[in-house]
Amino acid sequence: METRLGHCLLMLFSEWIRLFILTSMLGGARAEVRCVPSCQLPLKLPSELDLANFGAAPAGEFVGFGEGSLTTRGDDGYDVAELTSSEESSLKVEPWSGENQPGGPQRDALRDAPKLSRPPDNVTGDGRNVQNSDTAVVTEDGHWGSSGTRNLRSARSAETWSEFGAEGVDDAPVPDQEEFRLTSSTFALAGDTAHNQAMVHWSGQNSSVILMLTKYYDFNSGRVTESSLWRSTDYGTTYEKLNEKVGSKTILSYLYVSPNNKRKIMLLTDPVVESSLLISLDEGASYQKHSLAFDILSLLFHPEQEDWILAYSHDQKLYVSVEFGRRWQLVHDNVVPNRFYWSRLGLDKEQGMIHLEISISDGRSQYITCKLQNCSDGNKGKPFPGFIIPNSLVVQDEYVFIQVPIGGQPVHYVSYKRNVFYPMKLPKYTLPKDLQIISTDDNQVVAAIQDWHQNDSYNLYMSESRGLLFTLMLEDVVSSGGPEDNVMIDLYEVAGIKGVFLSNKVVENQVKTYITYNKGRDWRLLQAPAADLHGNKVFCEQPYCSLHLHLHVSENPYASGNIVSKDSAPGIIIASGVVGPELVSTNVSIFITSDAGNTWREVFQEEYSVFFLNQGGSLVAIRHTPLPIRHIWLSFDEGKNWDKYSFTSSPLYVDGVLGEPGEDILIMTIFGHFSHRSEWQLVKIDFRCIFQRRCTSKDYLTWQLHNEGEMCIMGMKRIFQKLRANVQCVKARDQYISQMSDSCPCTEADFECDYGFERRTDGSCTPAFWFVPSATSRDCVTGDSFLNTTGYRKALSNNCTEGSLFKFSPRHQRCPSQAPRGLQLFTSEGTLVATMGKNVTFLVFLEEGLGSMTSITVDFGDGTAISYVNISSIEDGVKHIYNKVGIYQVSATASNNLGFERVALYLHISCQLEQVQLLAPLVVVKNKAVNFTTSLQPSNVGTVTYFWWFDNKTEPLLTLEGAISFTFSKEGSHSVTVQASAGNTVRQDQMRVAVYDYFKSHVLAFSSNLDELNPGMSEWRDDVSRAVKSCMVQVTGISEDQLLVTVFPSLPTTAEVFIVPEGRSRDGALDEKWAHLDQLSRVLLSALNQDLIRFSLRQGVQVNVYATRLSPAPLVDNTDSLHSGTAVIMLVSVVLMGLAIFVIYKFKRKIPGMNTYTAEQPDKEQEVFTAVTSIDVPNPEADKLTTLDHVDAHLDSKSRGYLPSHADIKLSDEAPHVF
Repeated sequence: METRLGHCLLMLFSEWIRLFILTSMLGGARAEVRCVPSCQLPLKLPSELDLANFGAAPAGEFVGFGEGSLTTRGDDGYDVAELTSSEESSLKVEPWSGENQPGGPQRDALRDAPKLSRPPDNVTGDGRNVQNSDTAVVTEDGHWGSSGTRNLRSARSAETWSEFGAEGVDDAPVPDQEEFRLTSSTFALAGDTAHNQAMVHWSGQNSSVILMLTKYYDFNSGRVTESSLWRSTDYGTTYEKLNEKVGSKTILSYLYVSPNNKRKIMLLTDPVVESSLLISLDEGASYQKHSLAFDILSLLFHPEQEDWILAYSHDQKLYVSVEFGRRWQLVHDNVVPNRFYWSRLGLDKEQGMIHLEISISDGRSQYITCKLQNCSDGNKGKPFPGFIIPNSLVVQDEYVFIQVPIGGQPVHYVSYKRNVFYPMKLPKYTLPKDLQIISTDDNQVVAAIQDWHQNDSYNLYMSESRGLLFTLMLEDVVSSGGPEDNVMIDLYEVAGIKGVFLSNKVVENQVKTYITYNKGRDWRLLQAPAADLHGNKVFCEQPYCSLHLHLHVSENPYASGNIVSKDSAPGIIIASGVVGPELVSTNVSIFITSDAGNTWREVFQEEYSVFFLNQGGSLVAIRHTPLPIRHIWLSFDEGKNWDKYSFTSSPLYVDGVLGEPGEDILIMTIFGHFSHRSEWQLVKIDFRCIFQRRCTSKDYLTWQLHNEGEMCIMGMKRIFQKLRANVQCVKARDQYISQMSDSCPCTEADFECDYGFERRTDGSCTPAFWFVPSATSRDCVTGDSFLNTTGYRKALSNNCTEGSLFKFSPRHQRCPSQAPRGLQLFTSEGTLVATMGKNVTFLVFLEEGLGSMTSITVDFGDGTAISYVNISSIEDGVKHIYNKVGIYQVSATASNNLGFERVALYLHISCQLEQVQLLAPLVVVKNKAVNFTTSLQPSNVGTVTYFWWFDNKTEPLLTLEGAISFTFSKEGSHSVTVQASAGNTVRQDQMRVAVYDYFKSHVLAFSSNLDELNPGMSEWRDDVSRAVKSCMVQVTGISEDQLLVTVFPSLPTTAEVFIVPEGRSRDGALDEKWAHLDQLSRVLLSALNQDLIRFSLRQGVQVNVYATRLSPAPLVDNTDSLHSGTAVIMLVSVVLMGLAIFVIYKFKRKIPGMNTYTAEQPDKEQEVFTAVTSIDVPNPEADKLTTLDHVDAHLDSKSRGYLPSHADIKLSDEAPHVF
């Protein structure tokens, strides 16, 4: 005893000397070293356990602890100050992006800020916020996880924590327990008090280097404003601050590690200050800075080549580096976020190939492949010839998944081993709203599908090896939303034992937990423990009562949640749950099983986090509490008994735990703080003293996997090895995988139902009501034989032999001669609209029929057809170009000597609609129908749909013709809008129409020099209209409110002038009002006859305006009392007009200055442009009034206009005439 005491004192003295030296060197950092009085076995103590799952990553572990704001006494009676949450100091530990999963600094802003609204769930004692979704830095060596793991866990944990009472000591259940101490050391990160985020990387096995990046993320500005880089070379005993090495003013935002070489480190700077990378090739000892020409959003490392990296930028561009970030090259732009993948050797043609989804336009994407450093158009591959639904590309193992829009519905396609794509065959009447790929392990696809009638649940389906034919695995599995709109499915695969899954299913509005041992063929409820924690017998009878578990992992996909298992400890599962009729979130206990779920024990009733030590040979539990603690618990008998150890002399608010890389885990670092706003404390715990020797074969025993006594599981009898209880020895690295197996004879239990078959209550597989078993299958499309199903198919990972294998296995049969059936034809874009002059790709699929003997003929409907000798010749689609607009019937015919099948579709070929112009009179008569027409450019664009809006009506009128008739019942200015829809293009035009009871109008012509300078622009016509109107007002004295002038968009250039009533109605009868307009008309005609209306177009160009003839538009809405007078006037006008024409024709050569007009048409093609702008009519808001009354004006380029007398004016009751 004296020797031990002296030895301990000597150790203490030497360590204090070293502590003094270190604190002097490191400027404020301090270390505390604790020794173990003896490494004797401690007393065994029954206790309880809570957990969080830390088995998701194959390496070190980190668990974050959330703490609330309260005042109480801490661990061992220490006083604890009142704690409050603070947004300025919130701890978040970020996830490391693993292989083939893009990760990046954008998660700082995207995931953290919204969660500040719920501080009670995850705020530690000093206000450091442990965000449960991202409390992990995951690398191949170690990861940080959250002990809270899920926000709902924090919400319901408050009730459990409250059971501790006011004292709050973490060891309350056993006050007299002997205390054992662990070897530990403490280091303070001086100067990082305000930092609220951290990333930790433990370099790996056989390395003592730990790298830590701490930073302050400002949620208001959305960026990192401070950072510190720390490095330890002694397993975390001491740390060196490296800010001077990377640059004192450099702000670091993210840390990356090559998954293939842990010595290669990459640090990303904050792009607001500078955009650069710091690269280290020696585990962070030294760095080289390289500038970047773009801002990195995420990185994706190659799974095999340690220097190959893909970088995704904020502007949706993808870059590649083959020199670990020293140089970068642009791969492609418009890349969809997180939809880029590295190729796989043995599956892809080249190792340096990249799978990409790129955005095209109009909500469409395309799947392409590119060579590593050459992604030009000539080197791009298009594995799928058409367009796909955005954000649908998934490249995973041997499979490539896409979604294609067909008939307005998404159709899911799959390619197996990079071969041609085929539609995934789900059971008929399965109409998926959403499909999630859960797993592609064991050469089999497990998919979660939300059917059309489901909202909060999914159905699980399992495929055969090609991922084509799916059968139901489990219905109504619970689902919930995850980060970034990810879907979380309550399905947990037990580590260490193939084929064992746990799932939560909705049964009659109750959530129950089920387990399967044969990968989903059979499910059963969990058996409740025989006794509770206190030894009281539990009365629980299935199916009314059973054990139910919370299966959610952390929202961070790299951190675990409230269930844990390990490959190195097969059979051990620890989870939180309840015993009763259904799963609830109250009165949660912690349960453990040592035989893969057959029997369970309740081990604790409070929240704890659990780690596997020594390759699963031991368990460590750390209490999850808002109070400071200084003890942890160890178990050496699979959780049956627990020993209490102290790891620090002062109570510590625990923020998280980092475990040693790999499965060994004999060294841990606990992250925390002693008080409110104190610097972070890193407590290193070394468990190696407890494990005094290496394990031998005598330290192991065997156990056999079974399912309620059934030893043959997945066609095998499996026997595993594990350590005996209470043996404290270090396991060799390869000993935990030791297992033995024997195959079993095949029985019906080793087969699942094939596609189209359903399992009945007696266990047999019979055809579903919608399925008609056929003598052939799709395999006959490409071969001469096929496997004819018996209704059963052997599970891919089942290893049974002989027995009933032949009875249930499909049988090879020669493909029979059969008429083709199930022919499908559609475009690669999934639409029935295409553009003239561009390639249209047609896809043809044949469900059944001997493909090698079935010819395919595709008729494009334009007089062109093409034939193929067999279906395999058109796997990449058939391309065709249409040169004319129209609707074409496209058909495909499959035929052989036994028959044929034909399918057809109608394809609309259109060209791009550039413009629609609305044609209508500028002024119309009230209560008289007026015709509105349209003009398209180009004129022939295919099928066009027209939408008409009059005034402020919200519902449009629809026509298939570009014309409509409408009657205005109110005077004033009215708006008219038309939209023309052709293909995917919609164009719009709008105009205003003035409505009056009566008006007069005259058609105007211009001197020929105006035609020569007419540019055919609407703006030019507007300016000419204003110039003519201004001249008329100035010469005649007529109010500008009563004149409207519009120039027509045609040649020769013509116009029309409207004389409308005054804005304020004159008192008197209609005859008097008409007489006033007649007087104004004579004044205007007189001015036109005397060549007084002229304007200067430009320097030296004078344009004269003439009156040519009367507009055929009605001038007045006559009443019955004026009917006879109007008829007389019309008759006289016709007679006088006839005499005038006769005189002019007879004596045209004898009258000086008088010429007749010929209908000369200039060579320039007539153009249609937007309407002409005029002045206000009764409604002062009507600034632009237009008309397009096509006139047949015959002008001579050198003549003067014919000036008719007032007696030639025609009065009419007819509606305005629009050509």
